[in-house]
Amino acid sequence: MALYEHVVIMRQDISPQQAEALNEQLKTLIEEGGGHIAKIEYWGLRNLTYRIKKNRKGHYSLLAIDAPAPAVKEMERQLSINEDVLRYMTVRVEELDLELSPILARRDRDREDRGPREDRGPREDRGPREDRPRREFDEAQA
Repeated sequence: MALYEHVVIMRQDISPQQAEALNEQLKTLIEEGGGHIAKIEYWGLRNLTYRIKKNRKGHYSLLAIDAPAPAVKEMERQLSINEDVLRYMTVRVEELDLELSPILARRDRDREDRGPREDRGPREDRGPREDRPRREFDEAQA
């Protein structure tokens, strides 16, 4: 069987649960075709570089697939008739990368760097408004 990486972008109007449901449909299609999905990553709602079908954002998912070509063709056929799918791309690869993708790895690293809100200390309080100096309004600016 061949190895593939598949990225799908879904409309911004659908919920994350609907996006996950579509991923499960794809998994079922591949398994019915005699393959299996080694990894599914839901990247969440992300900005698009340019508008696609009047959408500025899309739900992204990455799938690592080990399946025969006819199963992948059927999956692509199903995606092409699904109105919730904006774009998809399937690329054949030499080996599957089962580690976290760079997008999710960066997101996790950013969360670790910041830490929980309590660990970051209190917000800097500027004090009551009446203690701050008043700014003068310049008549020439008006």
